[in-house]
Amino acid sequence: MRYDYHRLRGDFFGGVTSAIVALPVALAFGVASGLGAAAGLYSAIAVGFFAAVFGGTRSQISGPTAPMTVAMAAILTTHSATLAEAMIVVIMAGLLQIAMGVLRIGRFVAYTPAVVVSGFMSGIGIIIMLIQSMPFLGLPPVAGGAMGALRALPDGLANLDPGAVAVAVVTLAVAVAWPPRLRKLVPPPLVALVVGTTAGVLWIGGIPVIGEIPRGLPTLQFTMPSLGFLVSAVQPALILAILGSVDSLLTSLVADSITGTRHEANRELVGQGIGNIASGLIGGLPGAGATMGTVVNIRAGGSTPVSGALRAALVLGLLLGLGQYVEPIPHAVLAAILIKVGWDIIDWRMLARVHHLRREHMIVMLVTLGLTVFVDLMTGVAIGLIVAGMAHSQQLESLELDSVVSVPLLDKMFFAEHEDPAVMDWYSARVGLVALKGSFTVASAHKLVAVIGGDIKEHEVTIFDFTNVSYLDDSAAMLILQLLDVAEREETEVIVMGLSGKPAETLRTLDILQGVPRKQVVRTLDQAREVAVALLKKRGSGNRQLIG
Repeated sequence: MRYDYHRLRGDFFGGVTSAIVALPVALAFGVASGLGAAAGLYSAIAVGFFAAVFGGTRSQISGPTAPMTVAMAAILTTHSATLAEAMIVVIMAGLLQIAMGVLRIGRFVAYTPAVVVSGFMSGIGIIIMLIQSMPFLGLPPVAGGAMGALRALPDGLANLDPGAVAVAVVTLAVAVAWPPRLRKLVPPPLVALVVGTTAGVLWIGGIPVIGEIPRGLPTLQFTMPSLGFLVSAVQPALILAILGSVDSLLTSLVADSITGTRHEANRELVGQGIGNIASGLIGGLPGAGATMGTVVNIRAGGSTPVSGALRAALVLGLLLGLGQYVEPIPHAVLAAILIKVGWDIIDWRMLARVHHLRREHMIVMLVTLGLTVFVDLMTGVAIGLIVAGMAHSQQLESLELDSVVSVPLLDKMFFAEHEDPAVMDWYSARVGLVALKGSFTVASAHKLVAVIGGDIKEHEVTIFDFTNVSYLDDSAAMLILQLLDVAEREETEVIVMGLSGKPAETLRTLDILQGVPRKQVVRTLDQAREVAVALLKKRGSGNRQLIG
């Protein structure tokens, strides 16, 4: 793709616009995490630059995001005693993201069910609104995350700071009511930041503010951790890595839908990992792809990684030259901005239609949302995926069972060319056909045994037709072994027909067909007929009358 003046101009306006949007949000996320306002800016710089340069989504903007901020706040209170230890967790998360990209795990994120994503994002939005309720009231944040804030809310309402609440209400009103036609010119978060800060400094005063922010370039925060801490840090680092990966790749899908392009998922994970390592080294928040910043960047004309790199450089310039102008910003202003962000993150469209969803989808979404808010992020996503998998398996079971045909083959039809009485019995159906089509997995394995097992007992010979089977997982393969065991117990001969490709490889790898003679594994129905004739002659029965 040729890079010309038109693309440069679009990237310039995209980078400038997204930098303006990033400033208030990065400051707010930094304060909300417990690391301080500067940590949000450091993340916007480090993750924003390296994810743009090394990532796989051309127009994506990266930096501190709501899920990563909430997760980091929890890690600070439960898994790390010092800032240096917290940064080690961030660095480890970055290394895990790089490993996930190298192992090509990124593409699987696209398979996350929409109801799980909806429940998780709505949960994140509710958490943000709850944990910002205390700063909104002019009070210091409380420990215990969303539930701690919820328990402290009655006391907070009784002891609120009227001045801080007034500033917060003004800020929130501006963020909500800013006219849509002006949003392309000046983003609402920036206008709300300016108006709220002005009100706090010139009108009310005496309310809690950000305070001193380090000036100059960030310094290295790395210290060598103990082996014991590294072991204990694996779990929170994995949580950050998974959340950051899901957050980033979902944002990549949003960017694809707007631009009509296609991102490289595994490369994106590598870029995000490098960015988080850099952010951890300088004391920044962990970050991910930021949906709001990405959409703003694309709408303003950004189409290449240049816009993301430029945006990071502009935030760095703001930090180096304008830090003193950020210090008077009231906490209540940032809390109001984040409450608006949390409100926008909630999937109101899905919640409004939740009663129209299929019951299993509604359960998945509500379970994910509830666990995300009332337990923790990782549990919400993990249990949500498990419940979604169970619901999906139930649907697969019925679909897969519908793809099985088990029928008796009347002697007078199947052996029409054979007149030998050892073979032909006009009133019998001594051969049964079990035809499988499509894919078979653990979802239907157990029911297939019950459904087909009874049919096998009724025949002297059963033909298993795999001609139209495209996939068998290990559980379905073990089902075939169980059916062969049923046939052996009932002294029913087995013919395997049309087995090839991956299903054949799966069965041979697990030695499922070791008890089936080679001559009874055939390609076509004509070959199966001849083998059946030989088997019936060998049995020499002709007496076993089977249902027709």
